[in-house]
Amino acid sequence: MNEPDLADLKAFVAVTAARGFRNAAATGGLSASSLSEAIRRLEQQLGVRLLNRTTRSVTPTEAGQRLFERLAPAFGELATALDAINVFRDSPTGTLRLNVPSIAAREVLPALMSRFLAAHPGITVEVESNDTFIDILAAGFDAGIRYDERLERDMIAIPIGPPMQHFVAAASPAYLKRHGMPSHPDELVRHACIGHRFASGVLAVWEFTRGNETVRIVPNGPLIGSVVDMQRRAAIDGLGIAYSFDEFLRPALDDGTLVPILRDWWQSFTGPRLYYASREHMPAPLRAFVDFVLRENSSGVSA
Repeated sequence: MNEPDLADLKAFVAVTAARGFRNAAATGGLSASSLSEAIRRLEQQLGVRLLNRTTRSVTPTEAGQRLFERLAPAFGELATALDAINVFRDSPTGTLRLNVPSIAAREVLPALMSRFLAAHPGITVEVESNDTFIDILAAGFDAGIRYDERLERDMIAIPIGPPMQHFVAAASPAYLKRHGMPSHPDELVRHACIGHRFASGVLAVWEFTRGNETVRIVPNGPLIGSVVDMQRRAAIDGLGIAYSFDEFLRPALDDGTLVPILRDWWQSFTGPRLYYASREHMPAPLRAFVDFVLRENSSGVSA
């Protein structure tokens, strides 16, 4: 029997870890068809089925699981060994994969990433915007950005972007002229409230705080969306009240197309965090990015 090709073994590890050809293709830069061909070739060489494939899932057989348990740590050590030479370069090279919420992709990363890539021309950054909560390591990401209440407790986290943020409620002058200005969050149950539904299917609850009093409102109105641009446009057009990140509504507030309401009740919260698994054996691109963010924090530079 000929020795299996190293690339085919690597493809097997990637597909098994991702539990699918499409997921592995998305993280590995290869097509799903080429990965499928690599697995077929490997199974033929070894004379044993390694993966059970259905239209909905890809799972390892008992033989495949045993092979994966041996190969995955070995490939991890190989990647660490190769990455170790990065410290001898003038600038590290490689790919940094980040999973971030849409607010960070739009408001935090653009200017920050431009400065980082200008300083590290050998690094390629892949950013996936995702408002669901995933296991970043299992999904093949090096790091992610989330807020404190959504961080896994065994992760290391450092501030990235604004130290504090807040949600704001706003409506158009025309809407307020027709329906009046609410003076207390309880009054919102009688207003048209433009809702936001997360990718998980959960409808965002509006939370307002003043002193020791907290009021939660389930929005009820003519529109529920998952895209903030649509919600902002609907509010500007007078369809109802919007409640979102200040950064999303700020341009409309500044030009007067939206009017702030319940300002004393706006909820403030700690800004986003860059999080990752360990300071030990960090890939060079991640180490470079963490160091860059820490320097930006210490110098007071914001995105």
